[in-house]
Amino acid sequence: MPFLCCGSRQKGQKWKQIEEEAANIEQLPSWTAPDNSLILQTFEWHVPADRQHWRRLQNALPEYKAIGVDQIWIPPGCKGMDANGNGYDIYDLYDLGEFDQKGAVPTKWGTKRELEDLMCQAQNLGIGVIWDAVLNHKAGADYPEPFQAVKVDPKRRDLNISKPAEVNGWTGFDFAGRNDMYSSMKYHWQHFSGVDWDDKSKQSAIYKIVASNKDWAQDVSTEYGNYDYLMFSDLDLAHPEVRADLLQWGTWITKSLSLNGMRLDAAKHFSTEFQRAFVQYVRKTANPDFFAIGEFWTGHLPSLLGYLEQVEYDLIAYDVPLLERFSKLSHAQAPDLRGIFKDTLVQCRPDHAVTIVANHDTQPGQMLETPVSPSFKLLAYALVLLRKDGQPCVFYGDLYGIRANVDSPMTPSCNGHLPVLMQARKLYAYGEQQDYFNQPNCIGFVRYGNARHRSGLACVISNAGPGAQRMYVGRQHAHEQWSDILHPSMKPVIINKDGYGHFGVQGMSASVWVDSATVHRDNLKRDFNVNIYDT
Repeated sequence: MPFLCCGSRQKGQKWKQIEEEAANIEQLPSWTAPDNSLILQTFEWHVPADRQHWRRLQNALPEYKAIGVDQIWIPPGCKGMDANGNGYDIYDLYDLGEFDQKGAVPTKWGTKRELEDLMCQAQNLGIGVIWDAVLNHKAGADYPEPFQAVKVDPKRRDLNISKPAEVNGWTGFDFAGRNDMYSSMKYHWQHFSGVDWDDKSKQSAIYKIVASNKDWAQDVSTEYGNYDYLMFSDLDLAHPEVRADLLQWGTWITKSLSLNGMRLDAAKHFSTEFQRAFVQYVRKTANPDFFAIGEFWTGHLPSLLGYLEQVEYDLIAYDVPLLERFSKLSHAQAPDLRGIFKDTLVQCRPDHAVTIVANHDTQPGQMLETPVSPSFKLLAYALVLLRKDGQPCVFYGDLYGIRANVDSPMTPSCNGHLPVLMQARKLYAYGEQQDYFNQPNCIGFVRYGNARHRSGLACVISNAGPGAQRMYVGRQHAHEQWSDILHPSMKPVIINKDGYGHFGVQGMSASVWVDSATVHRDNLKRDFNVNIYDT
């Protein structure tokens, strides 16, 4: 329950209530909850196309483990249309950098052997791997084919704007370089529902393929009337041969690489029924604990909740409303922070929310750019990493910087504090949570700790000038000296005999306070190697 503004008598009653609730934390499920999980997205859009990324990630894994990462989300490692592309221009799902196709054997990220070495090292360290699965479309067909199609209105894809006519679309996929290894499936126009280019007329448009029992999927986003079509050659997931091949692939790659889970790219654009079937099938045939994130990208909370309901909560989703809130607040002049979690996914469905501050699609210059001001990122990450609810995911571009311009790359976010925040999640962010959202520009919260991590923490955040919060951490901490792990120069706080402390924060910053004598306090890794491209 948040601590809100109230009169002195009400405050006294509120403090008493806080103390009473804190006295019962050992009876609550959080007291014996497992250790915190933390996902690291291990790429940004401008990683060099040097075929070395699997190797550099393998070398970095021990450091990831040390700062609290237990799952890594890796980029699409299947062969794309462009040998230097990031893999979202998917050509062959079964080529993981093993066959000479599209001008190269390796993908942008490396060879299959190097990928397998990465997976082996991750498994040895107890780090799960989440694969970025592109199941919505295919790109870079081997040849065009003739078929009947109609043009649709690009702003209302459910409305035809032409009569059926023959077009030549790039829908023929033979995968000759793979020579039927792993799958003998060839793709032809019957396996797709739409394309964006007619090679016959040399015209670009959205063409819906016309054939018996063929249409856009109906269980997709209703943006643009029907948002089944996104790009390239759109797969028809109602076609039994397509379904069978993709289900087989899901089992094959999960078993082959011992995957922990997948992120389903472009989840707004293909059948939610198929997404659910795919996840259930992989759980049945390959990994019963298979973890799945649906990239249903919308800041409209009812649509996001509707998606989760459609997939029957077999997948979780990114908290886009929270990210958009971070972005909006970060560019305003000292806005009120007290409602920062209002109408967010993590507030409504905490067990189905992946909380983020940025990713490869939202970074500067990308399609879904959602800029969070550099001065606000430390605040945002403190709210994502240290709180009880949600599954946090840290962005590679914030940990290492972004290389859109190699001569002047963007530096790591949070003034280098992000690895320490990640460790604070691993070591201290446990147990019940008490919010102190009682000032517009200075908010705080306490984590009381649990059976395995008894120290707890106190976090204070300001988006204006310096501030402070009086907060209760528990009588068991009486007379302890607490210090700010992010800013060691801050004056220590002595917890009084009743379990209270006055915790400060610098202007436009976050402070994370823990007992100076607590376990691992002096062993926090502050020398994280951000020069990943120099190794």
